[in-house]
Amino acid sequence: MNWMDRLNERAELMGKMLDTIGALDNIPTVMQTDSELRSAAIRCINCRDIESCKTWLGDHPEGAAKAPSHCPNATLFNGWLNV
Repeated sequence: MNWMDRLNERAELMGKMLDTIGALDNIPTVMQTDSELRSAAIRCINCRDIESCKTWLGDHPEGAAKAPSHCPNATLFNGWLNV
């Protein structure tokens, strides 16, 4: 997989994760969030547990209350659920 395919795959998974836990509509609209999203994207791109992410998302088509603990962005994403 080339770097562009990997980038696209991870961006799609990150979006699905945010949507699945209901955080996509709760992302804060403050300037700090831009930096947090960039950092989250980098963590996702560098994640080595991609198959667990795909499996977890496949197991939760109806949504979930929070991101799984194996997600390197779980703390950030789950924090947006409480905004």
